[in-house]
Amino acid sequence: MTIQQLLKTAPVTTLLLISFIGLFIMQVLTGADANNPTSEMLIKWGANALPFTMNDEPWRLVSSAFLHIGLMHLLFNGFAMYFFGRIAEPMFGSGKFLALFLLSAIGGNLLNTQVTWLSILDGTGQVGLSAGASGGIMGIGAALLMAAFFNMSVNGMRLNLRSLLFIMGINLVYGFAVPGIDNAGHIGGAITGLVIALSFAVAHRQRVNNLTPIQQNPSISTPINQSIYQTNKQSPYRNNGEHTYQTRYINEASDADSSLSTQANTEDETRFNNITHNKAIEQKTAARPSLIWQLLPWAVILLISIGFVWWWQDIHQQLLEVLKSIE
Repeated sequence: MTIQQLLKTAPVTTLLLISFIGLFIMQVLTGADANNPTSEMLIKWGANALPFTMNDEPWRLVSSAFLHIGLMHLLFNGFAMYFFGRIAEPMFGSGKFLALFLLSAIGGNLLNTQVTWLSILDGTGQVGLSAGASGGIMGIGAALLMAAFFNMSVNGMRLNLRSLLFIMGINLVYGFAVPGIDNAGHIGGAITGLVIALSFAVAHRQRVNNLTPIQQNPSISTPINQSIYQTNKQSPYRNNGEHTYQTRYINEASDADSSLSTQANTEDETRFNNITHNKAIEQKTAARPSLIWQLLPWAVILLISIGFVWWWQDIHQQLLEVLKSIE
């Protein structure tokens, strides 16, 4: 898929990839090592570090999702974003996809910070830093798992649940097996993605179930007798007497048919008006639940955002109390 095609089908995915690459290039141009940047350089460019993020720089919960620790980290996450984004964005919509990525990244960073904070309080851990889009990408992958479970499709194609489970499983196993991987961030992002995608899937299923079959309006056709009469009317006759008799018959039949046609048209018009009225009632009734299900994902996104604000404030208050007690 070319960049133009990707930009057309998944514009947010394209912009996210460009932002990842652009930020990495800016790091390198300002003196960062392309393979092993220092902690000071990463903190300068917005990495998630508990003393800063939980004090007065909560924006690091988002900025760290665009920052990568070395070229290989960037390439791995960039490929994963391309692989998942080109499927998930057309399926969920660009706005919901962006919210899914950002909230999954924030959820992963908050869980990582919570685990780090608890380990510091227990005396078993120390302050570290984290960066990368892995939490957001794991959230997108988990959302695709939920979509596959609910048989959602994109462009007529359905997702392969086994393949997605295999890919997600490899990422989680890799996180546990290799030291230095932010597995708490992966898990936090995946859980956030599952919850958000559940609202997507439920809303999608309810909208599909609420669709009413389109009824076809009966066509108002010319009565059969009239057509036959007109056909006979055009038939020539050699015998004048027969011709006169046939013409008189047609005229009489036409008069009778005129009243029948008027009555039939009136009945057809009444039937048409009744069907149109009933369809309008059905569409109005179906529109109400449809609006509710359209708003459901955004309501869930709003509630999760509020919950994350409360989570950050909780850790922030704990940190201030500990610092106050030390002073």
